[in-house]
Amino acid sequence: MSRRNALKTLVSSAVLLAAGSTPFAVSYLLNPKQKIDPKKHLRPPGAIKDDHAFVAACIGCGLCGEVCPPKCIKFHQREGAGQVNTPYINPEEKGCILCNKCMEVCPTESLTVVERKNIDMGIAQIDRTACYPWVDRGICGACVAACPLGERAIKFKHWHQYQPVVQKACVGCGLCVEVCPHPSLPIRVVERASGSITRHTVS
Repeated sequence: MSRRNALKTLVSSAVLLAAGSTPFAVSYLLNPKQKIDPKKHLRPPGAIKDDHAFVAACIGCGLCGEVCPPKCIKFHQREGAGQVNTPYINPEEKGCILCNKCMEVCPTESLTVVERKNIDMGIAQIDRTACYPWVDRGICGACVAACPLGERAIKFKHWHQYQPVVQKACVGCGLCVEVCPHPSLPIRVVERASGSITRHTVS
């Protein structure tokens, strides 16, 4: 092959590579990465724990959202090119009922079928300085009543005080967050390592 032909081949390859990568570059520019609030961003049950691995495995087919009975599964639209079309749940709007349908329909390994008790979306955490029963501002019990796992996941400290206490069996479905009547939402789903009680630092 002559030097001229080799140069033409090299230039053609470079042009093809640039043309092929253009859609991805445009997609990244149109969907700039945004900071995500983890309290409003729970992956569906059965999701790969490492979020980078989850995003890599998910093909954005949308089947999990289609079969979800309460329609709690939403999809990233403009939160960053890598996250586009990946599913998440915002428990402040609607929690997961742990029906398992999303896990069963997923065609990839991004969501795998696990038993209810082994689901790990996080753990509910209560701010006892804001929760109505804990600050003696009345009775509530909405979180305990809504929990699909019952007293294994959340129960009252004393039956007559209605002070909710999260148990280790909580899987972080977020239904308690959805039904909490307090405007500041003193209950939220966090990473399990953060614990079930909000820790306040003294300045």
